[in-house]
Amino acid sequence: MNIHMRKTGLALVIIGSTFWGVGGTVSQKLFQQFDIEVNWLVTARMLIAGILLLTVQFLGKDRTQILKVWKNKKAALQLLIFGIFGMLTVQYTYMASIKHGNAAVATLLQYLSPAMIILYLVIRKQTILSRQDVLTCFLALFGCFFLLTNGSLSQLSVPMPAITWGILSAVASAFYTLYAVRLLNQFDSFVIVGWAMLIGGSALSFIHPLWRVDLHRFNGEAYLYLIFVIVFGTMLAFWFYIESLQSLSAKETSLLSSLEPLASVLTTVIWLKEPFGFFQWAGTACIIGMILLLALNKQVPKEAGKLSA
Repeated sequence: MNIHMRKTGLALVIIGSTFWGVGGTVSQKLFQQFDIEVNWLVTARMLIAGILLLTVQFLGKDRTQILKVWKNKKAALQLLIFGIFGMLTVQYTYMASIKHGNAAVATLLQYLSPAMIILYLVIRKQTILSRQDVLTCFLALFGCFFLLTNGSLSQLSVPMPAITWGILSAVASAFYTLYAVRLLNQFDSFVIVGWAMLIGGSALSFIHPLWRVDLHRFNGEAYLYLIFVIVFGTMLAFWFYIESLQSLSAKETSLLSSLEPLASVLTTVIWLKEPFGFFQWAGTACIIGMILLLALNKQVPKEAGKLSA
C-alpha cells in the first residue's frame, strides 16, 4: 500500500475522531452560554448534516443508491425504523445528557453500548460469554461507577437526569448498532446515515421546527459553534472516518476512534473548566480500556454510532 495513502488515512481517522469528541463539548457550550434548546439543535444538526451527506453521495459516489433504497419496501421500512428509533433516539438522548450534565460524561456513558450488546447477544444465546467479555463488562461497570460517583458510596458526582439520558443513549446506540447491519450490508453508509438523519430531523420538526428559534440569542460566536457541531462534528467527522477505511484496516480505525471520548473529556475539562476528580479519570481509563479491548478483539459489530454521534 502507498505510504502516502496510509499516512492520509491515519490523519483522517485521527481528525475525524477528534471532531466527534470536540463536537459534543461545543454543543455543551451552546447549551450553557446561549441557552439553545436541545430539540432545536438536534433538529438542525440532523437535517443539515443529512442533506450534506446525501450531497456528497450524489456528487462523488453511486448516486443511484440515493433513491434505490426507497424502491425496496422492506429496506424502506427498516430505514424508517432506523431513522426514528435509532438515529433520532440516540442523537436526542446524547444531547439531552450533555444539556443536563457535560459532554465528557455523556460521551463516556454512550460508549457503554458495546458491553450492552455483548450482554444482549449472550442472553439471546447468539454468542457464548468469554473471559474477555467478562473483563469488558467489568471494565464498563467499574468505569461507570467511578465516573458517576468519583469514588463516593454516598453521593453522585453527576446530575441524575444526565445519567438517565446517558444510559438511554447507550441503549439506543446498542439498538442501532445491531439494527443498522442489514441496511449497511446492502447500501452505502452515506445513503443510510444521510436518509436516517433526514428522517429523524423531519420527525422532530413536528415537535420543534427548525424555523422556530430566537435568533436574538445568536451572535457570530454562536454561529461558529453551530457550524462546527453540524459540519465538523457530524458531517466531516463521519466522512473522514469512512474515507480512512480506504487505506486502513477496520481494527486500526476502531482503535484510533477511541480518541473521541478522550478528546471530549480533555476539552470539557480544559476548555469548559468542568471539575473532574481522580476516580472519574480512573473511570475514563476503564471505559477507554474497554473500547481498546473490543477493538482489538473485533467480536462486537462495528459501531454504527460512529456514523452519527
